[in-house]
Amino acid sequence: MSTKKLVILVLFVLVMQVVAIMVGALIAPSPTSAVRYLATKCINRPPARGWLAPWGSNRCQQIRSFDEPLAKRLGANDFVFAVHVPPPHAEMSPWFQYMLAVLEVDVAFKMRNPIEDGVVLTIDAGLAYRDNLTSEWSAKFHSVERRPLRCTLAVAKTYENEGRFYHCDPIPLMELGSVAHKYFLFNLRLPVNDTTNVGIGEIKDIHIVGIHQNGGFTKVWISMKAVFCPWILVATAWYWHRISLMARPPVLLEKVIFALGIAMTILNVPAEWLSLAFEWTWMLLLEDAQQGVFYSTLFCFWVIFCGEHLMDQTQRNRLSAYWWQVGLVMFGSALLLVFDLSDRGVHLTNPFYSVWASESGMKLAITFIVVAGLSVFLYFLSLCGMVCCVFRNIGGKMQQLPAMPLDRRLRYEGIIFRFKFLMLVTLTCAAMTVIFFILNQVSEGHWHWGNYTFEVHSAFLTGIYGMWNLYVFTIIFLYAPSHKRSREKSGDSQQTDVLEKPDSQEAKPTCGEQGPTEAYRITGKVVQQ
Repeated sequence: MSTKKLVILVLFVLVMQVVAIMVGALIAPSPTSAVRYLATKCINRPPARGWLAPWGSNRCQQIRSFDEPLAKRLGANDFVFAVHVPPPHAEMSPWFQYMLAVLEVDVAFKMRNPIEDGVVLTIDAGLAYRDNLTSEWSAKFHSVERRPLRCTLAVAKTYENEGRFYHCDPIPLMELGSVAHKYFLFNLRLPVNDTTNVGIGEIKDIHIVGIHQNGGFTKVWISMKAVFCPWILVATAWYWHRISLMARPPVLLEKVIFALGIAMTILNVPAEWLSLAFEWTWMLLLEDAQQGVFYSTLFCFWVIFCGEHLMDQTQRNRLSAYWWQVGLVMFGSALLLVFDLSDRGVHLTNPFYSVWASESGMKLAITFIVVAGLSVFLYFLSLCGMVCCVFRNIGGKMQQLPAMPLDRRLRYEGIIFRFKFLMLVTLTCAAMTVIFFILNQVSEGHWHWGNYTFEVHSAFLTGIYGMWNLYVFTIIFLYAPSHKRSREKSGDSQQTDVLEKPDSQEAKPTCGEQGPTEAYRITGKVVQQ
């Protein structure tokens, strides 16, 4: 590849990267929306078999406060907390993709009824749905769940401070992987007996925070996938077509680049289109699997990319030479897959389940995450060591360049420069991912500049997504075999001999009419001593 083509490629990638960021910043809305609902206190006496709705034609008998005279004549088991999602005059939509529900409780401090340490809140939770305001509610899910209630009181526990409210941590309630209906109804009961919901304090109110993906962001996200999916698919097919035209079989580096293109294509498949027509509650699990396949392949590519430019003749082109690094990637990926299946996998049948609800489940989940994180840490230590060795290896080869004629030296300096350029792009992509993530965490969600509003969170997601697609495209483009024919064959082989071993007369190229890429040849992958 000439320097002119490389410059054009860099400018094209930079322009597309800016476009990906600006699409999220200027066109897409915020990725998610959170709506806070105050649960209505419905009286369930005598116990009703149906669903209790907080408003509408068949709304329940309700009270505003537990301090009312009517409430004091009833027991705790006579109340149901009802929440209608969404608010009146609004509808849910499949474009929202998923719905999360987080529980917040208002607990007043009472000297005779304080919150005990390590107390567990038992919730009898039910979810119903309907698609118009006149039809009956249809049951969807029901479960009895236990959640730890962690609360602190900012003041001293004295009679003077009675009535002050505890500060309680939010409680994860539900994760629904599909929003296929227009209206949802929560009915929550807090059953009380001698062993259940004892020591939970005096609950005054319950709030549910509903979180869902914005429909406008979903449209932008699916549109970007619809653009990148065929683009990377065609580029990958073109790359493998170039490989298949060669007389020799593909080498390991070429195979892993092809695998990287396939993994990126799998990630780009806009399966969300089908979720608009079908109630697929496993879409979140599918998205996690797509990302897991891509990142596992990317990590394997990095270590093989460095190693194939470092290994000697006997070790190269063998996947077994990277068993330690690839094994770490596969081990960490397997742990995260098991963790995901143990959490989101169960959500397919019970969205109220949470692996963090129990002490044993939480310890097991933390163990999986810590061990997987340790595997990734060891992998990156090994990768950093390989990168340093590669640059030292390239530096040693550059010392042989002064012995070459001027035109050959300039050509190989350009080849080495392009190799270093790709390494720099890799580090830049990793750094930008970390930087964008930090900005996404510390920012307020959007920035204002004149009359324009920039959605930082959306720009982060679309920018990172576009960046990794462009990264894979750049690798495919740079490492596709040249279309140049045998007119450069002999010259390339002789120049390779000079680089690898100037005095060797036995080194012969092993490729056919179309040899490997120049960057692959420059590092001694053709020489057979």
